[in-house]
Amino acid sequence: MRSITILGATGSVGTSTLDLVEREPDRFAVEALTAYSNVEGLAAAARRTRAKIAVIGDAARYQALKEALAGSDVEVAAGAPAIIEAAARGADWTMAAIVGLAGLEPVMAALGQGKALALANKESLVSAGSIMIRAAESSGARLLPVDSEHNAVFQCYEPEPGRVSRIILTASGGPFRTWTSEQMRAVTPAQAVKHPNWSMGAKISVDSATMMNKGLELIEAHHLFPVGADRLEVLVHPQSVVHSMVEYIDGSVLAQLGSPDMRVPIAHALAWPDRMATPCQRLDLAAVGKLEFEAPDFDRFPALALAKAALAAGGARPAVLNAANETAVAAFLAGEIGFLDIAAIVAEVLAQYEPLAPQTLSDVVAIDVEARHKAASVMRRMAA
Repeated sequence: MRSITILGATGSVGTSTLDLVEREPDRFAVEALTAYSNVEGLAAAARRTRAKIAVIGDAARYQALKEALAGSDVEVAAGAPAIIEAAARGADWTMAAIVGLAGLEPVMAALGQGKALALANKESLVSAGSIMIRAAESSGARLLPVDSEHNAVFQCYEPEPGRVSRIILTASGGPFRTWTSEQMRAVTPAQAVKHPNWSMGAKISVDSATMMNKGLELIEAHHLFPVGADRLEVLVHPQSVVHSMVEYIDGSVLAQLGSPDMRVPIAHALAWPDRMATPCQRLDLAAVGKLEFEAPDFDRFPALALAKAALAAGGARPAVLNAANETAVAAFLAGEIGFLDIAAIVAEVLAQYEPLAPQTLSDVVAIDVEARHKAASVMRRMAA
């Protein structure tokens, strides 16, 4: 039986993971579940799975969680340090599904245990990629990519040096793939979170709409599959059937296909190196009819261009990009800025803030804090 911990158990990836785990109770034992503020969802999941501990990130909700789990054998804890401690309990397999850089310290704690880490938190790897890779190598931890694109590459990738000529990440293009820049000027948060193919959380849905998500995934792929930034490409594929491709030097292209359901890549990571059954709808290519591909439009979606430039520049640029984007997306979802302002804010922060490359976790956190301050300053100036 494999012990598992789910960091971010009440979000989209967390609940999909729980769905798979609960289908095979004799195969998985739940060590820890965490959430930021969803007491009801966390307590219900902890009871169903008989988790050893449930941790709520918002310390003010500790008593509510304690009451919700009264009479059970589930241990209760609260606060950011408690989430880090939960990540360090040494589960055989940990799902890192906390959104944003808030997941970085728990991810690092889990990596330190030298076990398997299923990574759905791309922002951590974007901001602290080299530090995370070194930590995994030092402890012997195994990084298992969960994003559908990186999981697809993982399934097709042969790591022997010199074999791979290109890695191609596919992108749906989001809900505004065919919209003009003028049409996108009036986009509302409600429109931006309605992804045409995937069911995801609000932040990642907005990132998909701006195509920043694909830019972040390019940076993530650079760390996971070290073939060189110049061999990483993006191809728009509206049907979201081909999840990514690996091209080899002999001209062969291997692709992983499947229905757009996050339980497919999660199941691959959860059972790796084995496989497990899922309830996901099977791919019917005859029903799909045709598969379309097109080059990305960097003019209408400047966020993707910003991410590519940050990857090429390296150093602290990806961390600055991520912090500014997280700040701008939160402001957009709160109705404080427009859709097109997101990329504009990120561009301005990148133009005015160029710190040295981070060497430690503390460096990453400091860069992140300063970049968020600068993004907030840019937004205040825009509103004036």
